[in-house]
Amino acid sequence: MFNNKSILITGGTGSFGRRFISRILKEYKPARLIILSRDEYKQFEMQQEFQGHPELRFFLGDVRDESRLRMAMRGVDIVIHAAAIKQVPAAEYNPTECIMTNVNGAMNVIRASIDCGIEKVVALSTDKAANPINLYGATKLTSDKLFTAANNMSGANGTRFSVVRYGNVIGSRGSVVPFFNNLVAGGAKDIPITDTRMTRFWISLDDGVDLVLNGFKRMHGGEIFVPKIPSIRVTDLAEAMAPGLPHRIVGIRPGEKLHEVMVPAESSYLSLEFKDHYVIQPSINYFDWDIDFSTNVLGEKGTLVQDGFEYASGTNPHFLTIDEIRSGLGTPVASVAIPEYRGAAANQHAHKKVGNAA
Repeated sequence: MFNNKSILITGGTGSFGRRFISRILKEYKPARLIILSRDEYKQFEMQQEFQGHPELRFFLGDVRDESRLRMAMRGVDIVIHAAAIKQVPAAEYNPTECIMTNVNGAMNVIRASIDCGIEKVVALSTDKAANPINLYGATKLTSDKLFTAANNMSGANGTRFSVVRYGNVIGSRGSVVPFFNNLVAGGAKDIPITDTRMTRFWISLDDGVDLVLNGFKRMHGGEIFVPKIPSIRVTDLAEAMAPGLPHRIVGIRPGEKLHEVMVPAESSYLSLEFKDHYVIQPSINYFDWDIDFSTNVLGEKGTLVQDGFEYASGTNPHFLTIDEIRSGLGTPVASVAIPEYRGAAANQHAHKKVGNAA
């Protein structure tokens, strides 16, 4: 569905955007691939990296600027919304900036997409949007609600909007992996750990791209797609990256959780389990179209989860061992992947039923 299409990605010079663009150019033949971001130097770097691809277009702009979005979206078929202020402490200390990008920017993308006649939009979310305790998570929850409700704004035959939600991306900008790498390279005598109980969902960049690509193929509009992925213990990650180095407990940063949630128990009545992912159905009714979300566009069928079901990193039955983490980190950080959690293998590992959280 991506061949001969014009595709725009907001925040396209980030870690996800770069991998998404690389995959699209390798696997499909888009008519145009438009990168919209506000950092001209990162765009220059990408132009050097992807030389020889005349289908690439680079637009300087900010999702806070609706008029610029409308200009960039002229003739576009598909939009991926990846632009966001993502660092939890930065959002806590700069709340208005986070709101203007993550909430107002989301609304601008929605309005511009509808007005420009975009076919499909997928917005990237985060595990921090489920039961949020920090501003970043709260803004992304708001964004999720805006994108699912936007299907009512566009009408039965208008732009379709869906959301993908996943956990920490291995080696992405601002993640703990490059931070630990820098400490080890600098000869650190210990590794700072926020809390020994902390767990996180873990996904590779390629698996994140797969989730988005599959989301476009599966979506009716209004879904939040959640992949079945492994969890890690932060202490195991530190041991995998710096064997034998002592851990220094530094305490949880402002707005952090011990464990992350991707499907809250409060949403269990809306949540469907598929072979390799979950779908949270919209909580509102769309006025002029009736959809059975238990069967997606590809014909895959899901079943309603049990009442009170929660998908959380601390109770996830699939934890990576230290050896598995180390194996996944054996390639350069920029291209880290965990092969056993890709494709069919991922489905096989992730298909075990997750019970109610304690």
